[in-house]
Amino acid sequence: MQIGRFRLGMRTMKTALAVLLCILLFHVTDRGSPLIAALAAVFSLRQDLTTSISFGRSRVLGNSLGGLLALIFYYVQAFFKNDFFVELFVLPLFVILVIVISDGLNNNSGIISAIATMLLIALSIPQGESFLYALNRVLDTFIGTIIGISLNGVISPQTDEKEKQIKEDLVELRKKEADLNKMLYDVRKQIKEQSHQK
Repeated sequence: MQIGRFRLGMRTMKTALAVLLCILLFHVTDRGSPLIAALAAVFSLRQDLTTSISFGRSRVLGNSLGGLLALIFYYVQAFFKNDFFVELFVLPLFVILVIVISDGLNNNSGIISAIATMLLIALSIPQGESFLYALNRVLDTFIGTIIGISLNGVISPQTDEKEKQIKEDLVELRKKEADLNKMLYDVRKQIKEQSHQK
């Protein structure tokens, strides 16, 4: 459905449904706040199942890394009795670790989700909570990811929706190509001008 420049597509509906399912599941199971799961579902949902699975793999690896570092942060913070300076210096250090490890594992597309997972969990652990609380927040990210990927398996976009998405992607690609060609032209022009000045 489209009204002028505003479009309500299948992916938008699936994203809203994923959030709804996270909220409902957490309410029914009395699991607590669905925040982390809902965000994980939104991050994992892509235009089709193939893209979701590919991105989901990256997301699961990112969640695992971010969750592991959040758990390590929990122990470091507990060891130093929740000192503010631990949060101030250790979390940025862990952000560096996430980026370096993700890059080393060739999981660059999972860097943002790994950092988001780590920060969401690390910064949402109330003082005095147990390791089990932190572990459950890691589990929340996996629940959201599974909901997002599953929705794409159950609800497939219609052929015309796929074609429209491909056309939109092509338009974006052509814009980027035009920008790149302009930058190359400008660089060549500058090199030519510099060689004439010599």
